[in-house]
Amino acid sequence: MSWGIDLWDQFDNLDKHTQWGIDFLDRYAKFVKERLEIEQAYAKQLRNLVKKYCPKRSKDDEPRFTSCISFYSILNELNDYAGQREVVAEEMGHKVYGELMKYSQDLKCERKHHLQEGRKAQQYLDHCWKQMDSSKKKFERECKEAEKCQLLYERLDNDINATKSEVEKAKAQLYLRTHMADESKNEYAAQLQTFNREQWKHFNSAIPQIFKNLQDMDQQRTVKLGETYRSFAEVERRVVPIISKCLEGMVSAGKAVDERKDSTIVVESFKSGFEPPGDFPFEDFSQNIQRTGSDGTIGTPKNEGGKPDPKHSISKAKNKLWLFGKKPKAPTLEDFSHLPPEQRRKKLQQRIEELNKELQKEVDQRDALNKMKDVYEKNPQMGDPSSLQPKISETMCTMERLRSEIHKNESWLSEVEGKQSSRSDRRPSADVNHHAPHGRESPEGSYTDDPSQEHRSPPQPDPHEFDDEFDDDDPLPAIGHCKALYAFDGANEGTLVMKEDEVLYVIEEDKGDGWTRARKQSGEEGYVPSSYVDITLEKNSKGS
Repeated sequence: MSWGIDLWDQFDNLDKHTQWGIDFLDRYAKFVKERLEIEQAYAKQLRNLVKKYCPKRSKDDEPRFTSCISFYSILNELNDYAGQREVVAEEMGHKVYGELMKYSQDLKCERKHHLQEGRKAQQYLDHCWKQMDSSKKKFERECKEAEKCQLLYERLDNDINATKSEVEKAKAQLYLRTHMADESKNEYAAQLQTFNREQWKHFNSAIPQIFKNLQDMDQQRTVKLGETYRSFAEVERRVVPIISKCLEGMVSAGKAVDERKDSTIVVESFKSGFEPPGDFPFEDFSQNIQRTGSDGTIGTPKNEGGKPDPKHSISKAKNKLWLFGKKPKAPTLEDFSHLPPEQRRKKLQQRIEELNKELQKEVDQRDALNKMKDVYEKNPQMGDPSSLQPKISETMCTMERLRSEIHKNESWLSEVEGKQSSRSDRRPSADVNHHAPHGRESPEGSYTDDPSQEHRSPPQPDPHEFDDEFDDDDPLPAIGHCKALYAFDGANEGTLVMKEDEVLYVIEEDKGDGWTRARKQSGEEGYVPSSYVDITLEKNSKGS
């Protein structure tokens, strides 16, 4: 896949994607920085902990018990372990975070350079377009002025009251305007040729190369991320053997604890050497006391045991409601993610179909408005073309909104189906074509996904006032016949209504204005668009 070929019209999206890539790189760099800060803080806390429980002591205070000796050994190993955490933090800061920050700066500069080249190319193409459009409008104005001068000259030439000087002046003005119109025509043709050439270079050479550079940059960014991921893990793996030794030392210290040896040390430390004392003799002090018979018994006092307090603090159980109450109904989300995958897919497909239908309606409405605008421009007496512009703009905005909705829903659908939505792999749903009856393409034009690529038929020539041309009593002879490729409604005065595949007689050829004079089988005559019929001229044909 090549960005320059497959994504030739996605400059803005590539701009966003490359910016996202740099932001992601910076985000990962921030993660590494926070990770190494955690390692540094962890190592510092471990060293403080070791320092707290392993104070300085004299030789007399040296531990003798195996449990104490093992504990101090564990503290030493923990101190070494903290050193390894510091090594990890240092290596991450130098080999991962430092390289990421430096590469991020280089990447930003490279991206900025490529995008500036793309914008310059687009600005140059826009400049060529403006020059071509300006020459086109100038040519249109000069033609209109020439037509006005021609009408004035013809009126003065046919006016018997007009002086010769007025006629000559009008003729000179007509010649001047005609000459200016020819010059404007040549200039427009040259500008159009220049624009088409520059446009071809733009989309087939300049933009593909710029997008290829962006693709190489983005791929290199991805490779760099993979390398730093491995470096991140390698930093940890290099200290694993030393950390393992530290842990093994802790385990060995634990195994070195000997309870019998510690007990022996206690005995040896506190043994006095004396024999245990013997029994004490009984000394009777009651020999001189006279006793009575009844006093000989010694009664035991009644054991007045206290009755237990029958009152106990009984906690009354309170009826409590369930903390969360009734489980709420899941809200309906825009992307139907609350539904199972299959139901979600069906819902998204249904929505895409509905949006396509709405888009089709808007496209039809736009084409109808453009066609009406063309008719108004060619026939100002029928209406003001500028009055249709607000509605056309509103329709275009609606179409853009629908395209955006379709693209968003297609992305969700691709997510459900487990595949990536690509403009090169699947036909965009926004590509709505107009078809004439029986599968033929309508000459009014077709719609493509890119508004700049909309192909419309040449604007219908201005129909002349045909009223006076049909006042002749004798019908003109047929010079051929024609077959209607498309239906024509003949809404303008002097035009002829025809159905698709209808055969008509040709009685006058197209004089360059885009209209052919024809006659029906019933004898009705009128003008039809030359692009709507397939003409076959016949020599020595008899008139109908």
